[in-house]
Amino acid sequence: MSTPPRPPSRYALQVVCRSAAGQVAAMAALIERHGGYVEEFAVHDDRPSERFFLRAVFRRAESAESAGTAATALATMRADLDQVAPGIQALHWRLHDLAQRPRVLLMVSRLEHCLVDLLTGWRRGELAMDPVGVVSNHEELRGLAEAAGLPFTYLPITADTKAAQEARLLELVRQQAVDFVVLARYMQVLSDGLCAQLAGRILNIHHGLLPAFKGARPYHQAFERGVKLIGATAHFATPDLDEGPIIAQATESVDHAQSPEDLLDVGRRLECTTLSRALRSVLEHRVFINGQRTVVLK
Repeated sequence: MSTPPRPPSRYALQVVCRSAAGQVAAMAALIERHGGYVEEFAVHDDRPSERFFLRAVFRRAESAESAGTAATALATMRADLDQVAPGIQALHWRLHDLAQRPRVLLMVSRLEHCLVDLLTGWRRGELAMDPVGVVSNHEELRGLAEAAGLPFTYLPITADTKAAQEARLLELVRQQAVDFVVLARYMQVLSDGLCAQLAGRILNIHHGLLPAFKGARPYHQAFERGVKLIGATAHFATPDLDEGPIIAQATESVDHAQSPEDLLDVGRRLECTTLSRALRSVLEHRVFINGQRTVVLK
């Protein structure tokens, strides 16, 4: 009985270069050299920063795949990229094996809506991640995490324990080989040191009313001011509170007939969809940080 053919390996390539000619041709030629078939290819030339961003998804043809293991093929392609990079003025590049899904640590406080939405997207196969656990400064959502088969870590935060708990969090990130940390309505301010150590790896969601309505009960504040538009923002966490590079945003019109509770419902729905969309873009290797901004290639 013949062995069924092995499905081809799939890869995502991200490259950031100084703007120059020949970069698309060089990357297309490299993929072809390694028996790759391009499924997706997107670029963006950012004139203000003089940076060129490229993302390609490709699979290796069956004839190429039979020449060696996927691990060997990946190492060979990476070595080739190292050789090609100086000639195209590449600042940095990453080549991802799409069979290896990013490992994600979810952090929450008491509000469950974003966590529920992310777990639902994961179960449906809409978020290509391996969640490694849930961390919280409260016990309320332990049952939700454990029902999903995820370990729950309780790290209560006070002024006296914050440094020690953040050290435990970093140790968990190292032990679990975490790629990304998602703050799914985690209502604690991370220290500058933690943000710096995990730069470009922490995603946060907040209501899109900042800076007008900070603090408690923002939707009630918005109601009192008669706002006509509310929204949500997903961004990378940085030492500057709620000012990291934005990945995704969403807004929705509202009017005088809607109560504070109505605004809260709309806002939470927007928070869920915006965080999920941002995380999916990151998991699919579409997001590039460009200074204080991001480039998200479709």
